Amino acid sequence: MKLNNQIEIPELGLGVFQIPNDETADVVKNAIVNGYRLIDTAKIYENEEGTGQGIKEGLAMTGLSRDDLFITSKLWGDNHSYEETIQNFEESLKKLDLDYLDLYLIHWPGTHYAYKEAWKAMEDLYKAGKIKAIGVSNFQKSHLEELLSYAKITPVLNQIELHPKLSQEELRNFLELHDIKVQAWSPLMQGQLLDNEVLKKIADKHGKSVAQIILRWDIQQDILVNVKSIKSERMIANRQIFDFSLDSEDVKAINSLNEELRVGPDPEHFNF
Repeated sequence: MKLNNQIEIPELGLGVFQIPNDETADVVKNAIVNGYRLIDTAKIYENEEGTGQGIKEGLAMTGLSRDDLFITSKLWGDNHSYEETIQNFEESLKKLDLDYLDLYLIHWPGTHYAYKEAWKAMEDLYKAGKIKAIGVSNFQKSHLEELLSYAKITPVLNQIELHPKLSQEELRNFLELHDIKVQAWSPLMQGQLLDNEVLKKIADKHGKSVAQIILRWDIQQDILVNVKSIKSERMIANRQIFDFSLDSEDVKAINSLNEELRVGPDPEHFNF
């Protein structure tokens, strides 16, 4: 899929949230070997070093080059000054042992709307070629309106909690209006959806798993998606979503599950 700055991004990525640093290298290496090209980490995950090591090992095992991968990291919310943003970016780059990032995100907006300096720093890092794309995460419409009022560069995407119980339709419409892609985190609602009867029925119909149905629902709506898995067999299964399509009745049934229900914090009220 192409972002608004014409950079290509894989539709499906691996997220490494809550994976211990000493286990992350193996997970990332296996993901690359199993076909993943997008790896998503963050400063607050405390596993950027493991991610970097896994990237190195994965490239060595597959013969791929760095340019074949799309690596994302994120700026934590207590580091939003210009200087702190530059410093934290450089620290992330060093831990990952990379020369550049494909995507750097403001992780959470906070309630004080104090990210103007951070965005300016990220714009400068982008112009310097140290980041190929810049974006945000967990931003609501009000946060985006504030950012867009002064941003010289429009965010390429907004990474948000999104799953059938939280479809975020109003926010998605706003993002589409501004040519900002949607990327989903916690697409499987931390496993809470895997026993849902509506989803199980659709899964049986297509000979797929509930997880595959949910991920297909995302991809079919042009929603980028990061999914977490530490097991190779699940990594492989989560990628087997491009050989079938949901019909309109399937999509309608999945959309009907929306309850505006979150597993993560509400960005309107979350501070760090």
